[in-house]
Amino acid sequence: MRNVIQDQLNQEEKQLAESLVTQLENIFTSKLSALTEKQRQDYKAINEKNKLFVNKVWDYHNHSAGLSSPDVDWVEFESDYTARIYIEALLGRMESLVYRLESTKILHDYDNYQDSLNDYAYSQYSKGAGKPGFTEKVAELRQFFNRTKSPIKTDETDTTQE
Repeated sequence: MRNVIQDQLNQEEKQLAESLVTQLENIFTSKLSALTEKQRQDYKAINEKNKLFVNKVWDYHNHSAGLSSPDVDWVEFESDYTARIYIEALLGRMESLVYRLESTKILHDYDNYQDSLNDYAYSQYSKGAGKPGFTEKVAELRQFFNRTKSPIKTDETDTTQE
């Protein structure tokens, strides 16, 4: 049997990673917002063009403050601006980590599934050879293999192809 991935983290590293994630959760719990779906629609993330616009306004304020609106709270603007840049950079790093974690999980899932298929084939062979206990095991595992034609989904009901 050939596995496509092997676990590279030892128990100490796993415990450290969990501890660090817990620390991150504790740091961010009271500091981060969790918008509802409606709020996400109302506020929306600004697109790249609008980020360039914000950057240009900030650049003008820093280099030609006399051209800046007195109606804008520039201290708050700077606070929001630096927080956004920090969060965007941290988010990028975390998204990269999440992507690699998901990829690694996919490989572990693949290995488990292939080994499970091998075990099922062995169980079917052993059942055929009359070994005790395998008839029940095969019957229990058979439920995971669809022997009927695939269902057709419609807008309102699910029906099975004839």
